[in-house]
Amino acid sequence: MVEAVQGAGVVVTGAGGGIGAALARRFAAEGARVVVNDLDAGRVRAVAEEIGGIALPGDASTVVPAAREALGGAVDVYCANAGLGSGGSEAAGEDVWARAWDVNVMAHVRAAEALVPAWLERGSGRFVSTVSAAGLLTMIGAAPYSVTKHGAYAFAEWLSLTYRHRGIKVHAICPQGVRTNMLAATGSAGDLVLKPTAIEPEDVADALFKGMAEDRFLILPHPEVAGFYRARATDPDRWLTSMNHIQQRWEENQ
Repeated sequence: MVEAVQGAGVVVTGAGGGIGAALARRFAAEGARVVVNDLDAGRVRAVAEEIGGIALPGDASTVVPAAREALGGAVDVYCANAGLGSGGSEAAGEDVWARAWDVNVMAHVRAAEALVPAWLERGSGRFVSTVSAAGLLTMIGAAPYSVTKHGAYAFAEWLSLTYRHRGIKVHAICPQGVRTNMLAATGSAGDLVLKPTAIEPEDVADALFKGMAEDRFLILPHPEVAGFYRARATDPDRWLTSMNHIQQRWEENQ
């Protein structure tokens, strides 16, 4: 149990299902007061009813003021979980790129802009960013997703290095495949790269709580990602060649 969670005001975006719903359930089980947000009003209300939380349907980019009011004036933990698994190449339409950037990066930026001043004033706050292993590595067949998840990771990293001495804790969750609707939507690329080692959303919540207890920034529900990340950093050409082999295997099966 993370003691700081008991009684805390928590917001989880993208909480209508998958990782978001699992995070909301875990925070509620640990004694937090939880606001759940999602574009799907029906699903997010069902999750809120299940956990005794508060449903705030709508755009994650604008949820902070209403969530703060619903929680009695303060948000203690913000889980920036809403995301888009946008596939495609460099030729994906500009609207696809813009939407991926807006949801996967700028929604995090907007939330931090709304939250950080109060957190700095009181000397505490916790920002949890659901990134993806794609933010550390990459994902075949999904340029908009890969690029914007790199951006989400970079922003979480920047928040941590900038404000950790002033009491703000930041965690970047970077799983590979998780058995959610987003994984199902990745099609043959996900079947090749992600599905064989996919885990349950509850496993991601467990990894986050373990990481919070240990005060770790980088949360890796798939521990093997650390080795892949190390290989990418120490020998990028070898790593790129290995990833290109996977790309070729995928192309052969299209």
